[in-house]
Amino acid sequence: MSAEFCRPNRPSLPGQPSRQSRPSRAPRRGFTLPEALLAIVVVGVGLAGLLVVFATVSRGNANPLLHQQMTAIAQELMEEITLKPYAAAANTAASGCARDSYNDIADYHGYSSSGVCTIDGVAIAELAGFNVGVSVVAGTLAGVAAARVITVSVSHAGDTLRLVGWRTDYAAP
Repeated sequence: MSAEFCRPNRPSLPGQPSRQSRPSRAPRRGFTLPEALLAIVVVGVGLAGLLVVFATVSRGNANPLLHQQMTAIAQELMEEITLKPYAAAANTAASGCARDSYNDIADYHGYSSSGVCTIDGVAIAELAGFNVGVSVVAGTLAGVAAARVITVSVSHAGDTLRLVGWRTDYAAP
């Protein structure tokens, strides 16, 4: 027997490579293990940096609802003061945190309250942790001598908000 009988030389089928010439390996797709590990490390470092930024920003802005409440309290008191007449008028002294006997803006100077009260002096239980203070001092605004600077301060748990406004004697002749 010859060697030809053992290994017949068959022709290849159409569409298949012949046995004599094997095609070269096609380039593989995807990532190698070192490339994948490097990508994970890079993404991890980037995410850690973002978390540090978010933590810093959120620490500075701890409670926006608390800030909104402080702003609402200060604006309400500022509106109440600016709606009063500029000229001083005689009045009776208020008791507690009541402001119902205040009849001009100067009466509010030195007002302070631990907790927030209505104008009649009724404490608002939900706002008991807030402290309020008011200062009304004479000033000059753009050459107008009959002006007063009104400062309303609201504080809660170490945070303080100050709202500053001006009131002039626009009704005087």
